[in-house]
Amino acid sequence: MSLPAFAASDAPPILRGDERTAKILVAGHFGAGKTTLVHCLSQIAPVSTEEVMTTAGAGIDTTDLPNKATTTVAMDFGRLSLTDDLVLYLFGAPGQPRFYPVLQDLAVGALGALVLADTRRLAETYPILQLVEDLGLPYTVAINLFDGAPVVPEQRLREVMDLAPETPLVTCDARDKASSRDALIVLISHLLTLTPEPSQ
Repeated sequence: MSLPAFAASDAPPILRGDERTAKILVAGHFGAGKTTLVHCLSQIAPVSTEEVMTTAGAGIDTTDLPNKATTTVAMDFGRLSLTDDLVLYLFGAPGQPRFYPVLQDLAVGALGALVLADTRRLAETYPILQLVEDLGLPYTVAINLFDGAPVVPEQRLREVMDLAPETPLVTCDARDKASSRDALIVLISHLLTLTPEPSQ
């Protein structure tokens, strides 16, 4: 089975009710770009639970990211029609360890996960990958291309993240609609390879 051509329009289509739907988890460490990606791709007004970080999180959450003043405390939600008959529901999970139970809850019913990572903070990706694997979700890793982040060869990234050969690894810019869409398409294509063809 191959993925049909991507829907050309960015306008939110009127759903007929007979579309195939898929729940996709957008995961990653704190500051990996999950909220940015969901907001960039959603064809509806996204639901966001971004809150301003305060001193109450000092010593608990990473706070040394430049220009990072907010954090997701529950989830981000968006909707994207990949084709006329395939609708994705995107659930962005918070990345801090204290919110891992939220990630686990959001993963229920998800077909797969797009795991965002920043090469400046790869070590923070490892527990997220372990959690996604423990949940039994197939996933694709998308290296978010932050300005000034080091460029790491793919083979080295696969080694340090201990990725299975069949796990897709891509790069994307979560601020760019086409780039983020392409990363999602890689994930969906990967999920299709894991789904047996229907018997004739």
